[in-house]
Amino acid sequence: MNIEELREYCLKKKGAEESFPFDDTVLVFKVLGKIFALTSTEGEFTVNLKCDPEKAIELREKYSGVKPGYHMNKKHWNTIYFDGSISDLDAKKWIEDSYNLVEKSLTKTQQQHLKNL
Repeated sequence: MNIEELREYCLKKKGAEESFPFDDTVLVFKVLGKIFALTSTEGEFTVNLKCDPEKAIELREKYSGVKPGYHMNKKHWNTIYFDGSISDLDAKKWIEDSYNLVEKSLTKTQQQHLKNL
């Protein structure tokens, strides 16, 4: 996976939007204003994804390319380094998981709005 494939996959999610809220290099993907993925357009290609805390630990133990979330809450976020230990299929599943966790955290009104998009 590369940054363009990540971008394309994230933007296919219902209600997903991209922005640069922090600076000119940190690309953020949100659903109804809540972040589900972020990456940098400079340097090594990585992506930060929200993750269930127990699963986050399991993934870190299993994959050398999964580390605690860089500049994020390390309990709830992982940083994925594309070092060869991560398949595109795994990365897409983890993006899906991140999106779903954020979607579940939305208010009922927001969830209904998202359904209607």
